[in-house]
Amino acid sequence: MRVLVLGAGYAGLTLARDLERRLPADADLTVVNDSAHHLVQHEVHRAIRRPAVADAIQVPLDEALDRAEVVVDRVTAVDRDARTVELAEGDALDYDYCAVCLGAETAYYGIPGLESHSVPLKRVADAETIRKRFFDDCDEGGTVVVGGAGLSGVQVAGELAALRDEEGAHADIVLVEQLDAVAPSFDESFQRAVRDELLDRGVEIRTETTVESVTDATVATDTGDIDYDLLVWTGGIAGDDAMGGERPSVRADLRLDRRTFVVGDAARAVDADGEPVPASASAALREAKTVAGNIAAQVEFEATAGENDFAPRVDPYRFEVPGWIVSVGDGAVAQVGPSIFRGKAAKAMKATVGAGHLTSVGAISRAVDLVDEELHA
Repeated sequence: MRVLVLGAGYAGLTLARDLERRLPADADLTVVNDSAHHLVQHEVHRAIRRPAVADAIQVPLDEALDRAEVVVDRVTAVDRDARTVELAEGDALDYDYCAVCLGAETAYYGIPGLESHSVPLKRVADAETIRKRFFDDCDEGGTVVVGGAGLSGVQVAGELAALRDEEGAHADIVLVEQLDAVAPSFDESFQRAVRDELLDRGVEIRTETTVESVTDATVATDTGDIDYDLLVWTGGIAGDDAMGGERPSVRADLRLDRRTFVVGDAARAVDADGEPVPASASAALREAKTVAGNIAAQVEFEATAGENDFAPRVDPYRFEVPGWIVSVGDGAVAQVGPSIFRGKAAKAMKATVGAGHLTSVGAISRAVDLVDEELHA
């Protein structure tokens, strides 16, 4: 019996660690990831201003996993009919059960010039590029445009504004959003607090502004052109190439078929209450727990069931999170239930989120380092 976990982001690593504990000893567990490290994605923006953070937010998979075989390779295709996974190096892996946890890539929506002239923020190398470009092109004056005012865009804009102020640079930070508010997927009270935090830190906000095309010097929008020196794009997500660039829709069982699950940002999920699940680390972590239990139950059933036994019912996923939090430079905004927090309270909450995740995957020393960076930023 072989179980494959494709990807080792929030969903993949959490799922694999749970399966290490739950699967019977004679079941094989294999994790395939394009890097030998797990990345704490929601802290990558910190590496723009604090390059040393990169060490704290990258966890070697051989330290985080005890039992699973780790294959460092890129998944190129998933053949559900044949129950095989194709890898970039030419190998193919068979599976009895598979969890697709490949996350998502940056979406460019076919906007002319956007992909070739912008920098995304998905990996530490992207943060390094943004930092270098800032010092090369904007240190003596210039304009940084951040496209997309979801949580990622807000964090990038806040971090760049803080870097500008620390370095005494004369750069303008402009945050562009197509919809009518920053953090448009969240409650109005959270949106207002995030907007206030950005404005307090000198970020120019342009909502209801649609990017139409990009050249090497100008972002053309429906409200006018913006001349820029650095463009960072966080304006949306698309599926991994192995999934044809799509994020398939799944119901609350998070299954594409009886033996293939899809978890986290790799899918568009609807939960047990019929509500769409937002693409977020919080959802990915909780989905992974549900899927781990379901896969383990199915594996145990196949190993022990009699001819007339019924397969166990698959537990549905229900989206429930206590709140939301976003950093804005040296500040933060948090929502817990209906309450909104800014200042020291929100900043302390933000520090505990990343550290709590690192602790949960066994990276305690890295958790301590991250807290130190957060609280002494």
